[in-house]
Amino acid sequence: MNKTIWSLAAVILLLVVMVIVSATTGSIKVGGLELIQGLVTGANKKVEVIRDLRLPRIIVALFVGAALAVSGVLLQAVMRSSLADAGVIGISSGAGFVSILMVSLFPGLFFWLPFFAFVGGALACFLVYSFSWKSGLSPIRIILVGIAINAMFTGLGQSFNYRGSYAVASVNQATTSTFPLKTWSDVEAMLIYGTAGLVLSLLLCSWCNALALQDKSARNVGLPVARARLLISAVAVLLAAVATAVGGLIAFVGLLVPHIARLLVGSDHKVLIPFSALAGALLILTADTLGRTVLAPAEIPASIIMMVIGGPFLIFLLRKSDRVHGH
Repeated sequence: MNKTIWSLAAVILLLVVMVIVSATTGSIKVGGLELIQGLVTGANKKVEVIRDLRLPRIIVALFVGAALAVSGVLLQAVMRSSLADAGVIGISSGAGFVSILMVSLFPGLFFWLPFFAFVGGALACFLVYSFSWKSGLSPIRIILVGIAINAMFTGLGQSFNYRGSYAVASVNQATTSTFPLKTWSDVEAMLIYGTAGLVLSLLLCSWCNALALQDKSARNVGLPVARARLLISAVAVLLAAVATAVGGLIAFVGLLVPHIARLLVGSDHKVLIPFSALAGALLILTADTLGRTVLAPAEIPASIIMMVIGGPFLIFLLRKSDRVHGH
């Protein structure tokens, strides 16, 4: 219990510090006190620029990180695999592809982007689950099928780069996983859909715990297994889809964060889900802040930083999975 409390306190403290650091550093630098005074009085022009450009970026990064991390926790509960992640198994690329496809065909429906992303993510999740099921779910089979689905949707999405329309260019820019030029309308979308998904995930935590049992044992304790898997998957897809629609394609967050979270706070989803949300927000905000400050004025997309971190971590989990299963 003490370890859980200390872990929660530490991640909250680090998150607060990172928000302050991110808000006060960059091409425009202000002190913490100056930032607070400027936000209250509205009399500081530098703070006004930060409020209009940097604060929406920070809030979007926080919600994207939280959504992707919790999506990973939910997918791993459904598929009983620590290798499940929306970016790795193709849910994010499926969301991105259907968004590009629909906006290319119907440019006037650009503001329905989160819905189209949800449909694409749901399609990818269904394909991965269907092709991975063979007398049960194998972690290695999930990752192999997921990589294939991811490659397919990524290739289909990139094929639209050559159409050249403004709408498609806008969607492509929205799915490249950098956070500049985010506006308060993007924050509004993340607040609506992201908060709904996070709240629903907390309501489903007891079902996630029950899914750790074998299906027969779960049914014996009163869990409607099929309905639970469907609803939890839907919430996971919603979180991953809105994160992709607003923040872009970012892999490995749902792989890295839940694994570390389980080491720190255990496998009880009542604690694991909120902790993962906080840790995911911290991770993406840190990656975005480093990306825009290390080589300023050039920027490194958060997705590239996550690939550098997440790639070796996936290899580590695959090797660990092989040892566990005696392969």
